[in-house]
Amino acid sequence: MQPMYVLYEHAAGYALFSVKEFEEVGMLLPQVEASVTELSRFNSIIKLVGFSPFKNALAALENVNGVSEGIMHDDLKVFLQTHIMKPKKVQLGVSDPKLGASINEILGISCTHIGVVPEIIRGIRFHFHNLVKGFTGKSSGIAQLGLGHAYSRSKVKFNVNRVDNMIIQSIALLDQLDKDVNTFSMRIREWYSYHFPELVKIVPENYLYAKTARFIKNRKDLTEESLEGLEEIVMDSSKAQAILDAAKMSMGMDISPVDLLNIQTFASRVVSLADYRQEMASYLRVKMESVAPNLACLVGDQVGARLISHAGSLTNLAKYPASTVQILGAEKALFRALKTRSNTPKYGLIYHSTFIGRASSTNKGRISRYLANKCSIASRIDCFSDNPTHVFGEHLRQQVEDRLKFYDSGDIPKKNIDVMKEALQEVLEAKPSVEEVTSEKKKKKDKKRKFSETENGNGVTNGDGGHSLNGEEPKKKKKKKKSKSED
Repeated sequence: MQPMYVLYEHAAGYALFSVKEFEEVGMLLPQVEASVTELSRFNSIIKLVGFSPFKNALAALENVNGVSEGIMHDDLKVFLQTHIMKPKKVQLGVSDPKLGASINEILGISCTHIGVVPEIIRGIRFHFHNLVKGFTGKSSGIAQLGLGHAYSRSKVKFNVNRVDNMIIQSIALLDQLDKDVNTFSMRIREWYSYHFPELVKIVPENYLYAKTARFIKNRKDLTEESLEGLEEIVMDSSKAQAILDAAKMSMGMDISPVDLLNIQTFASRVVSLADYRQEMASYLRVKMESVAPNLACLVGDQVGARLISHAGSLTNLAKYPASTVQILGAEKALFRALKTRSNTPKYGLIYHSTFIGRASSTNKGRISRYLANKCSIASRIDCFSDNPTHVFGEHLRQQVEDRLKFYDSGDIPKKNIDVMKEALQEVLEAKPSVEEVTSEKKKKKDKKRKFSETENGNGVTNGDGGHSLNGEEPKKKKKKKKSKSED
């Protein structure tokens, strides 16, 4: 009868158990399931062969990463070789089939994860703190909690310079600010028009209207001295003069100081929101340049950010085919078209790109399909490249420009493979400059280190004011003095 072992991976280390009377246990699976919760009955089925604790938290993290990826760590290899003398004559029960395949390939041990093995591992997990000496339920829980936190942090792979979550939140906030600023601007227009209705026709822009209303306050207080301040706001002397003339002849109603104070406060809030919206747009531009420079260069910061936000992450967007990228944001229209068997939509979020607007009505579908293809390439380069660069995005953008010209004039554009080779060559040519910078930094560090060593007393100062290491030069000078005395 072939002996049976079960491998159990705990947060504290590896444990190996032997299964007693394996053939009978396999036949009596319902009895095994019933005995799992009772320690006395479960002890009659298994026996602890060996336990190998992890050396430290880092070793535990490395081992659990290997187990999760189905790779046998060196610690596990040594542990199994130590306790299993005849690997080809035993059978090993494991919880993960990928790990079992790795063990079988390296050590030649036959592994299984079906049958009675899951129930035995469930019982070991339930009674583990009682099966190993020196272990308690509290210490086992602490080890599992600590390793769980470390494993989660390692899987997140947090990189502060390339976080697409910040882009998703930024574009959502930017859209919300656009809605709020527009709503509040309409409110300030309606509110202030009771007092100065002519101002709307002179200053139609929302942002300038709010700033002008905040500056004017009561129209009856406007004088020639206020003309300079109005010119700074509207950036036009004729408009400023028109506002001054309209204020003198306005048909608006008089308003109390309390109402003017509330209008001024509200106008200040609208102006501050509009200013913050511009700051958020610049912040989004910076984040897109660091996270997805090629996508931003191809379709713009906001369109690229909306694609990432709709996909959920840059990684998800990179996994999408070009046909999915083309209709991202048009899901309702797509399912409605599939349900009614009508024409499916040609574009979704990429419709806001300038290329779609510049194309003729007959070529909008073609250019949207071509642009989605280039967006898919750009997102994959941004997602999986170690050193982000916008070189590929510039070449992809030029390809779309050439395709637009091809639709209009018939000029045949370059092939994609040739364009990518040119972009790759540019990236490779730019790399030596980076290496030179790093080598210069290393040289500066070496100089600073040598200088600090001499200042810390490791070097000896000679008579000429120079530094010599280990006192070699002063000894030479003493020898010379002796030779002179001998002469």
